[in-house]
Amino acid sequence: MPTFNIQLFEGRSIEEKRALVVAITEATCKTLACSPASVDIIIQDVKRENWATAGKLWSD
Repeated sequence: MPTFNIQLFEGRSIEEKRALVVAITEATCKTLACSPASVDIIIQDVKRENWATAGKLWSD
């Protein structure tokens, strides 16, 4: 059913990622009345040098 693609700056701990996926799964199941087994979450760690906002790299 739902698949979430989440992009984060590198550096988050495994504990933070675990807490994030639990919270997203719980909110999704509550909102969409689906089972946790149907929720997929893909986390991509992105270097600050590969992310820009308003024409400026986050690494700058």
